[in-house]
Amino acid sequence: MTSEAIARWRVPVGWLLGLLALWLAEPTGGYLLAGIVVAVLGEALRLWASGYLQKDRRLSTEGPYAWTRNPLYLGSLLVGLGFTLATGRLFLLLVLVALFAAVYFPVMKREAARLEEAFPGDYSLYASRVPLLVPRVPRENGARGAGFSWIQVWVNREPVTVLGLLLVVVILWAKWRTASP
Repeated sequence: MTSEAIARWRVPVGWLLGLLALWLAEPTGGYLLAGIVVAVLGEALRLWASGYLQKDRRLSTEGPYAWTRNPLYLGSLLVGLGFTLATGRLFLLLVLVALFAAVYFPVMKREAARLEEAFPGDYSLYASRVPLLVPRVPRENGARGAGFSWIQVWVNREPVTVLGLLLVVVILWAKWRTASP
């Protein structure tokens, strides 16, 4: 399967696997709480990144983009890890990490090539200073571009992800409450 096909199918497949994980979920109070904390941290990172991202208009290098080139994907991974942890089915963590690596690393490679083409030279310099996924504290502040914008968060449709997060929390909480004696 090509990286373009993987990119196109990553969201629908993610939803299907998420629904399967919810169906298999056997949350306990501790796993549910820990998972929600990790998922909320992931969504906070996604919100922060969405406020800086102006897709196809400029190269985002500020905010979380100064720490990692893919803060949205890192945030998604944390959300996924959090919800997987909250299900109480720890074997699903291995499945999630394997699928993330198989799907998102080719997608990140494809996006890097697209950004290099769109921002020749600038992207190469940025990529030489900022890690692909695992964040690193930037050594220097760098040039200042557009700052964080709540309007950009809306433009990037991140509130939809927040609503999805809330829905999953409610479902897992309900499963936990109905399973508790």
